[in-house]
Amino acid sequence: SRPERVSTPSRQILSSPRSIGTMASVPASDLSKEQKDELLCTYAALILHDDGADITPEAMNSLIKASGCSVEAYWPTIMTKMIKNLGMEALIKMGSGG
Repeated sequence: SRPERVSTPSRQILSSPRSIGTMASVPASDLSKEQKDELLCTYAALILHDDGADITPEAMNSLIKASGCSVEAYWPTIMTKMIKNLGMEALIKMGSGG
């Protein structure tokens, strides 16, 4: 079947009927603590980047805490150093397979 166009406040996403509501092939409850921490930091960095805000450990921790979650203290620092060294655009491109 044809992909369905799903609207969000700031963008439109093409989605197949099967993928609506599906974010990953593995439920979050099946992830290890380390995997969850990395995922939380990734989402926080993407949100900050999308908003045009500085990606700092403090900003990442604020978003993570606001979501009701927490991560090991070293994760936001590691992620921000990686983003600073490689650039957010390059990391997004790597993650999308391009």
